Amino acid sequence: MDDIHLVAVNVRSALNVGSFFRTADALGVAKIWLAGYTPTPEHEAVQKTALGAEKTVSWESIPDVMGCFERLRKEGLSIVGLECGANGAYLHRFTPTFPCALVVGNEVEGLSEMQRSACDAIVEIPQLGSKESLNVSVAAGIALWHFRAATPRMTSFL
Repeated sequence: MDDIHLVAVNVRSALNVGSFFRTADALGVAKIWLAGYTPTPEHEAVQKTALGAEKTVSWESIPDVMGCFERLRKEGLSIVGLECGANGAYLHRFTPTFPCALVVGNEVEGLSEMQRSACDAIVEIPQLGSKESLNVSVAAGIALWHFRAATPRMTSFL
């Protein structure tokens, strides 16, 4: 089974959440977990950006972030945090094990130390520019594509 889930932890921007839905739809993500105070598809800006993908991608809002991680682990998913500057494995050198959940954090704070510690692995996207990070929805899209490319569902395209 090559299921990929996305966990958005305390993401502030409803526009980023809408973008997650569009990307998840395009890449066949099984479910989006909207953890902490992340906006849900009831928010008008999520709907505006998602362009209907909020109706095609399974999602669940779960206020307890660590409880979300526990549920994912009980369901047999490996948990991979995406974090810049956390001494994680470079994304292009990382091979995910499936089923898995990619975890992205708050636009400013990222993932807390406790959240990073609860992950089975941490990955980061190496960057050449002067900025320290990418927009969270852009970074999630890059990482999700990399994960999907490692699955049989995508190898027919590559």
